[in-house]
Amino acid sequence: MQIRLRSTGQVMYESEFRAYTKANGGPSWDATTTEVLEALGADVVFEGPQATGGTVYQYSQASGVEQVDGKWYTKYILGPVFVDTPATEETPAKTALEHETAYKASKDAEQAKSVRASRDEKLKDCDWTQVADAPVDKAVWATYRQALRDVTTQTGFPWTITWPDEPK
Repeated sequence: MQIRLRSTGQVMYESEFRAYTKANGGPSWDATTTEVLEALGADVVFEGPQATGGTVYQYSQASGVEQVDGKWYTKYILGPVFVDTPATEETPAKTALEHETAYKASKDAEQAKSVRASRDEKLKDCDWTQVADAPVDKAVWATYRQALRDVTTQTGFPWTITWPDEPK
């Protein structure tokens, strides 16, 4: 459970709140109730709705708290959020766009690796169809296997894949 101090707006987990209260000479208590929080000038922070929509590169991430109808909720936004970074002795300055481009390239590479692993598993599962005495239509299976190899050339690769139907 997260708790928000009214006096500062600081948000912390219950264990941190207990330690903070104790360190500042406050009372200890057995159960964290609405009454206890009221007496200590704090409020429960409820879980807010996750952010939805966005692109394949985005995810829901916490971004502070917000008050809705008198209660505090975790606020979620679509992330990641990219910002310009100044140069350091070890690294050059980078714009938000450069960070975003590198992030997307990394995610594309991860997704491509995952799709290729799935494709390779599908190929491995039907290797037996190509042995000399396999009781199947080798041409049909060879066409299927080529379609699996061609998955990486599809227009939407690596995010939109149309897998070929396995022969019966």
